[in-house]
Amino acid sequence: MTREGLVAADAAIAPVLPFDEQTRLDVAAGRRLAYEIHAIDGEVVGYGVLGRGQLDLELAPRWRGLGLGRTAAESLLALAGAGALTAWSHGDHPAARTLAARFGFRAARTLYRMTATRLDPRAAPSGPAAEIAAFRPGADDAGWLALNAQVFADHPEQGGVTLADLQERMAEPWFQAGDFLVARDPDGAMVGYCWTKFEPGDDAGEIYVLGVEGRVRGTGLAGRLLAAAAALRTPPAGWFLYVDGDNDNAIRLYRRWGFEVAETHVQYARP
Repeated sequence: MTREGLVAADAAIAPVLPFDEQTRLDVAAGRRLAYEIHAIDGEVVGYGVLGRGQLDLELAPRWRGLGLGRTAAESLLALAGAGALTAWSHGDHPAARTLAARFGFRAARTLYRMTATRLDPRAAPSGPAAEIAAFRPGADDAGWLALNAQVFADHPEQGGVTLADLQERMAEPWFQAGDFLVARDPDGAMVGYCWTKFEPGDDAGEIYVLGVEGRVRGTGLAGRLLAAAAALRTPPAGWFLYVDGDNDNAIRLYRRWGFEVAETHVQYARP
């Protein structure tokens, strides 16, 4: 491995590099390994992450376009070995497309980051009665996990959220039970939820995950949950969320609430 290659590192990923939340959690918990990317003079100029069939690679902006990404990718792929592998391009960079093609990866999935300046709670549609209240840690865990698994049964990540995953997120500094709203029908059954996230020091609020049970879809419950979330806080920098590019129903809902696509992320896959 050359001096432009990779050195295994236990250090946390530098927060200025745009790794997603799950990657950061996986590295912190030891589920995936982080690797430092060094320039010839030894300066750390980026990071790679491997494990669980996933590869992530980020370089500091001023080091892009110099061939270092190709060298780092070669080293990471050698460490990963043969077999199925996925890799995200956050922002759909042309250089990532070039690297993907060079190493036999094809675009497999598109994720949109959508933003809105504000959400107006008065825009909520009418519909069947539903009680909306804050999530109760411990008491609501099992019910939410079951509903989430049903709502996102076909989703590659969200549908597989476990109790350990939920607890991991509830232990994060940003978690506030009051920002996690659940809806119940008149019989008390959980039928929907809207979990919002406010990172300390970030002026924007995230619609972290929104879901409603199949039998109440189309009743306006998703909109009422969004309205209830909007009534809780007004983040100075507005709102954002992530949604799969092929989720037409969700995209239509978010557009009605003023969200527009701000960034496109592409996941590449190698069989």
